[in-house]
Amino acid sequence: MFKYFRPAAQVIRARAAIILIALCAPVFAADYAGPLFDAHLHYNEEAWAGNGSPHPPADVLARMQRNGVRAIVANSRPNDGTQSLASLPQARQAGVTVVPFIRLYRNRADYDNWFRDESIFAMVQAEFASGVTGDQAGPYRGIGEFHLYDSANANQPVARKLMQFAEKNQLAVLAHVDDAAIDLLMAHAPDARLIWAHTGIGGAPVARVDALLAKYPQLMGELSYRPGLTCGGGKLCPEWRALILKYPTRFMIGSDTWVNQRWQMYDALMKSYRVWLGDLPPEVARNIGWDNGAARFGLKQ
Repeated sequence: MFKYFRPAAQVIRARAAIILIALCAPVFAADYAGPLFDAHLHYNEEAWAGNGSPHPPADVLARMQRNGVRAIVANSRPNDGTQSLASLPQARQAGVTVVPFIRLYRNRADYDNWFRDESIFAMVQAEFASGVTGDQAGPYRGIGEFHLYDSANANQPVARKLMQFAEKNQLAVLAHVDDAAIDLLMAHAPDARLIWAHTGIGGAPVARVDALLAKYPQLMGELSYRPGLTCGGGKLCPEWRALILKYPTRFMIGSDTWVNQRWQMYDALMKSYRVWLGDLPPEVARNIGWDNGAARFGLKQ
């Protein structure tokens, strides 16, 4: 009798061991599967006009659609690229809402001099007045992205006037700047809806980002091209995870398709966001992935 039941006992013990191992094994979060709001997208001339139009509207819309991107902030050099996306019936058919921004750059030369060039300010005013669809008020929802490689240039005349123009007209501002420039820009327009492109770029530590978010309730962070954001396995580094959990309504994600290579990487970029978003609590992941951008621009959630 003992010999007869011994194999059965071994099977029971083996099954118990398997169950125990399964219970003790780490649980890996699934990737975030909800909608995405790409809050930093460029459709620059080289994408739709240069070298035989490598990324025509149908191509870029297909990339958004297959990645679950349901809305984008479009800002392009020149603004023709944004206008083409915003007025495209296929965008609506693809389920993609285009939130158009006025870019300050007519060409690459404008990157280094826009903050003192009065013709840039005149161009922004004219674009806003005419709008993408020709409406007098215009559907533009923001200004930027603009760059300040020297934060002191935030005090130049055109930079100051553009911040005040944005504040007056309730336009968001997408700014590629360091932490010192955040203080300078906000001094010109304390109620401006500033979005910090590549939050903390320039080396600002997490503690400094935290302090600026606490100081300026309207400030939001955009997380493309942010060195030190993720660690092993593509998950958030601990200090960034803690910051995002502290401010779950203040961050957004973006592709920053500033060169054509970024369009070719679009699938991988969106996948990388879904990986670390999946490691957050579901409601926080949804905030960062979609709700924060949708709420900022009044989209259906």
